[in-house]
Amino acid sequence: MKRERLEARVSPEQKALIERAAQLQGRSITDFLVASAQQEAERVIHEHEVLVLTPRDSVAFVQALLNPPPPNEALRAAFRRQRGLAESRE
Repeated sequence: MKRERLEARVSPEQKALIERAAQLQGRSITDFLVASAQQEAERVIHEHEVLVLTPRDSVAFVQALLNPPPPNEALRAAFRRQRGLAESRE
């Protein structure tokens, strides 16, 4: 597997903190940093991609999907604008 390289500049205090944490876990600084960055990246992505609904919100969401309300004038106007933009790009 091909590996990519990342570099970061840190303050002496940050470096000491990271070294101490890595040592406490019995890991190399690289292993500690990669695992920590990956865990945080996964958390951020999950936070932005997963929608958590209450049971009540879940029912309302499904009902809106199954029985959508008719479009109002604001939605019709947005559709006309979008169609106009798409046609001007062609």
